[in-house]
Amino acid sequence: MTEASAADLAALVAAVRRDLSAAPSRPARDAGTPVLYLVAATSQLAEGWRDRVPRLEVAGNPSGPPALADAVRRAAVACGVPLLWESPADVIPLPRGWGERVRAVSRDFGDARGPLAVLHFDPYSVVLRLVARGDEPDYVAALEYVRRGWVEPGRLERLLAEVLPRCTSETLAQDPAEFRRKFRGLRQVAAMDAALRRPEDNPDKLDRISRGLHTRPSITDA
Repeated sequence: MTEASAADLAALVAAVRRDLSAAPSRPARDAGTPVLYLVAATSQLAEGWRDRVPRLEVAGNPSGPPALADAVRRAAVACGVPLLWESPADVIPLPRGWGERVRAVSRDFGDARGPLAVLHFDPYSVVLRLVARGDEPDYVAALEYVRRGWVEPGRLERLLAEVLPRCTSETLAQDPAEFRRKFRGLRQVAAMDAALRRPEDNPDKLDRISRGLHTRPSITDA
């Protein structure tokens, strides 16, 4: 099974920059620099939290032009790396203020002055999207955001409460009830994770997500 490393991610970014630089028609100046967002496990790969990922998950601005997506897909083929081009916005309504919660990438991806910026997508939006997908690796990735302090459980709960009323069959891969059920699954994974950790090494924030995020009526019974 093909996997991707941080070196593969760096090669992809470099190839996209070359592609955009060589493009005969460049975006208008007022459109700004295209932004490539790292999503989920790919963010964790870039930060050194894991060594490899099954595929590189990346996205562009939700309302951005398709040129970046085309360039990324061409680069993935050229580099021979597995790719998923999907924004959390393709699956869930983004919580308000998502753009203010994007994060800088600590890894050096070369010339930042080139025609591409690389950022982490809003971790809260990503965690909600991971829960919506609901596979076990998604819960593990979601918990890693909590462990690293990128997602605070109380704030996640508030954002979930904001998003749920906006969920419809058109904006979510499953209905809100299914979303709530999968969100409760986060508790099970968190509880298993906590059980494997010594009590003195179990952060309070993991306890809180295990006990509270999906047991409060405001979230699970909305």
